[in-house]
Amino acid sequence: MTSFYRSFRKDMMKKNYEAINNLKISSELLRFVNDEILRDTDVSPKKFWSDFDQIVHELAPINRSLLDKRKNLQKKIDDWHIKNKGEEFDINKYKNFLNEIGYLVNEGPDFQIETKNIDNEISTIAGPQLVVPIMNARYTLNAANARWVSLYDSLYGTDIIESEEGGSERYDPNRGQEVIKYVREFFDKIIPIDGTSWKNIASLKVVNSQLVISKDNNEYKLIDASKFIGHRGDANKPEAIILQNNKLHFEIIINPRAFSAAHDIAGISDVIAESAISTICDNEDSVAAVDSEDKVACYKNWLGLMKGNLKIQFEKKGKILERKLNPDRSYISKDGIGLKLHGRSLLLIRNVGHLMTNSSIILKDGSEVPEGIMDAFITTAAALHDLKRKKNSRTGSVYIVKPKMHGPEETAFTDLIFTKVEQTLGLEKYTCKIGIMDEERRTSANLKECIRSLKNRVFFINTGFLDRTGDEMHTSMEAGPMIKKGDMKSSTWISAYENNNVDIGLKCGFSGKAQIGKGMWAAPDMMKQMMIEKIGHLKAGANCAWVPSPTAASLHALHYHEIDIFNEQKKIINREKAKLDDLLTIPTANRPNWSVDEINSEISNSAQTILGYVVRWIDQGIGCSKVPDINNIGLMEDRATLRISSQHIANWIHHGITTKIQVTEIMKAMAKIVDKQNDEDKKYIKMSDNFEKSIAFKAACDLIFKGKDQPSGYTEPLLHENRIIKKASQS
Repeated sequence: MTSFYRSFRKDMMKKNYEAINNLKISSELLRFVNDEILRDTDVSPKKFWSDFDQIVHELAPINRSLLDKRKNLQKKIDDWHIKNKGEEFDINKYKNFLNEIGYLVNEGPDFQIETKNIDNEISTIAGPQLVVPIMNARYTLNAANARWVSLYDSLYGTDIIESEEGGSERYDPNRGQEVIKYVREFFDKIIPIDGTSWKNIASLKVVNSQLVISKDNNEYKLIDASKFIGHRGDANKPEAIILQNNKLHFEIIINPRAFSAAHDIAGISDVIAESAISTICDNEDSVAAVDSEDKVACYKNWLGLMKGNLKIQFEKKGKILERKLNPDRSYISKDGIGLKLHGRSLLLIRNVGHLMTNSSIILKDGSEVPEGIMDAFITTAAALHDLKRKKNSRTGSVYIVKPKMHGPEETAFTDLIFTKVEQTLGLEKYTCKIGIMDEERRTSANLKECIRSLKNRVFFINTGFLDRTGDEMHTSMEAGPMIKKGDMKSSTWISAYENNNVDIGLKCGFSGKAQIGKGMWAAPDMMKQMMIEKIGHLKAGANCAWVPSPTAASLHALHYHEIDIFNEQKKIINREKAKLDDLLTIPTANRPNWSVDEINSEISNSAQTILGYVVRWIDQGIGCSKVPDINNIGLMEDRATLRISSQHIANWIHHGITTKIQVTEIMKAMAKIVDKQNDEDKKYIKMSDNFEKSIAFKAACDLIFKGKDQPSGYTEPLLHENRIIKKASQS
């Protein structure tokens, strides 16, 4: 912590904090919790802060001791690699060592998770999952409303449909016809008509509780009549038909007067796909929240979601538009009674992990509050409003995704935190459900025991390539130079990691009860390639996978119509299980003979990625955005991108593959490229105008040059410190 930051923090505490019991609380946060979160709940501010004061002073020392254990384990692993340098790697010797130091724990008997009151969107409906920065209200509303997305718009606006007018604002009727053809051919595969094709239909109507399709005075029915579940409007001339397959829905909109139906004999103007089944509202890697002002902005948006009153006005093409949460969708069932389908994605909240602290609350010893503990209490308190309304979770649960936990002790600590939260807020035990991010090596290697410690709360496990690779490299920093980043995805450990996550989840009874997730498709403009590759996540056993946008969600949803994932999981559970030996195989390069050009190219790619993201994070407080890579391909990036790239370069410097001087020159060259890529951003501040004075450039360099010594290779401490300095300089 720099002297500037320390003095700035002391100055802020004198002006903007209030003493409550043994706590000093930011006035802004205190007012928000008392006046907005706790209002209309059964929890008084006095009780909330009294309990929080006692509990946080009980839990903070445990939190610190767990972080100390991380450091001690890392030191022992570093020393072991240094001691055994030059010797042939012996996996059995290595495993014995990891057992001796407590990095690996003994695996207990088999068990099944016992989580109760899980919503269908988690347990029995497989589909895409969005991740959205909760700090941005507009994006958050888009994500919440992405439960239903126009498939026609999604296809027309992406590279899946090839035509000369791709990306043009002028409507291309030929492209429109290709969209219709694509959807009709897809329907022929998954919801076929007996005796004809969807491409040939002339009209749709409902007769005697069945969907009747007409063409040339002939009438046809679906091969599987159960896939028709309802309609809207007059049965003989419906406004919409609702179809179901693999528990996902399509709404066929019939409006012959609509522009988009001009060339459709059946008068179909759109097909709406049920898309983002669940959404993670993120307080962590995709936000730049460093102080009470930022945290209140995040909490306020989450509260608006839980109350159902979040809305925002914004300008688009000269018009003022308002966005708010969509209502449920109403139909008439095929039996003639009312039918409602959820209008919004099921909302989960990702808290911060155990590492970071935040100056919003100061404890009695003068230390900052562990941010994850603060998140746990405040985000759950906000969810009290939905527990009354039951508009988000119909079963009365709160879904918390908890990142960056290292092993079973830390998952057990999370269970303890939320037990205390429930006691304070008067909630039944296990109301708070926990999603385990399998993104740290010690969690991967002990995943079964991590799940056991949360067996009454766990609703989700998933894999994440970027953070997991970052921890892989940091944990084994002293083992040798790492292979290239691009080679990681074909390495032994990552295949074992991805398979182990699914194997353990299925063995612990997740199928039909909880989510097994896979990571993000990072290229939102490359939907054609996504449709080719991302179906692999289902074939690997995942019943949800991350997508970067509502458009991507609607397209990826088609994969879940093609594959019944729960049947797929029944096959996977019998395969040969991933091996711990493979999971612990370190991805070092055996006598690398890379050329100077190869090395510089690899470093340039990582450097450009780091700079492109950090400059927006530090200067503008943007935690997640589409950042052009070195080839000008836009990639959705968050802090996990920084961890892998900075750790990789730090590793290569440490092992003499490159030097600090070489990397500094490359960073300066890449900064000029990043500056040019941001030419059209009026708020952008160029780094290359003055490298010495650019806080963003300094922060990006620190991530690399101080990366070896950062806790677990995390980027948050350096980013937060430099963002606070930047905010102070702007105020």
